[in-house]
Amino acid sequence: MPRKPRIWYPGAIYHVTCRGNHRQNIFRDSMDRYVYLSQLKQAMNDHDCKLLSYCLMTNHVHLQVETSNVELWHMMKQLNMKYVIYFNRKYDLVGRLFQGRYRAELIEDLRSCVPVSRYIHLNPVVAAICKSPEEYPWSSYRIFLGKESSPIVAPGKILDLFPVPKREQYRIYVERVLQDEVTDGSTEVANG
Repeated sequence: MPRKPRIWYPGAIYHVTCRGNHRQNIFRDSMDRYVYLSQLKQAMNDHDCKLLSYCLMTNHVHLQVETSNVELWHMMKQLNMKYVIYFNRKYDLVGRLFQGRYRAELIEDLRSCVPVSRYIHLNPVVAAICKSPEEYPWSSYRIFLGKESSPIVAPGKILDLFPVPKREQYRIYVERVLQDEVTDGSTEVANG
């Protein structure tokens, strides 16, 4: 049965996830993550996409991607193919690394990018890897706060939806959910 085509139009924004096959780790060390980010930058440049936010977990990734005049699958095919070749060579493996086709949810309006970025940035906290998203080195959260710079992430589209001071207002928006969780015992940390 053929796959259902993804909805696409110039400027479409997606929340993309890729998981390791059988939930295996797709990153075994820091070098793997550096290589992935380098290959992501190349694929974004080659296909004129923008990365709005990201988080690299151990066995999956979250990317918030804005396309231009090229469908998302072109960028994702290049990225996943090159990373699988790198990973299999490095670890002397063959076969699949990723669990099937990547998942891409269309984000239909700009305001909906905000809760998606919060969800992405809170992923390591929800997974109990760290207590604060700022502690996690493999996401774009510190870039949003202005603590790091990156040639790959374009947080302005999301930050521009916040009042001045934008970075601090974004921090409050993201981390307020953590305070609410402590107060009411909720585990629904990353929902809109």
